Amino acid sequence: MKTSFDIDKIVYKLLSGSSELKSTITGGVYYSNDRPDGSTKEDVVINTITMTQDYLPQLATSNVNIYVADITRRIDGVEQEKPNHERLAKLTKIVLDVLRSAQIEGLKLIPESQSVLNDTSIKQHFCNIRIAWNIQTH
Repeated sequence: MKTSFDIDKIVYKLLSGSSELKSTITGGVYYSNDRPDGSTKEDVVINTITMTQDYLPQLATSNVNIYVADITRRIDGVEQEKPNHERLAKLTKIVLDVLRSAQIEGLKLIPESQSVLNDTSIKQHFCNIRIAWNIQTH
């Protein structure tokens, strides 16, 4: 049986092993609570939020969050913090390409959904990619 720690480690290795991602982001790849406090860099944060136990197939759901600093735009004469759509799109494509190309024996990962969310406390938006897992191995 796998644990959420195993799944997080798999996703971490996939993403941190991508030379394209590492050379494109300004920050790093982190486990859920390891992202540096107050980071303003482009960071990728992973975590597993649900996982069945003690039967096969195991089913799990993970998140990959891609953080990008907001940009200031003037809209109707007012300076506003808005998402940097260009950077979010570029980094999201790289991450999805890495995930979709992964071949892991006994595990199937499916990028299930993707959305952009706002974290106003740090003036960043992040792209949330939700991954569904079907795990056939012990």
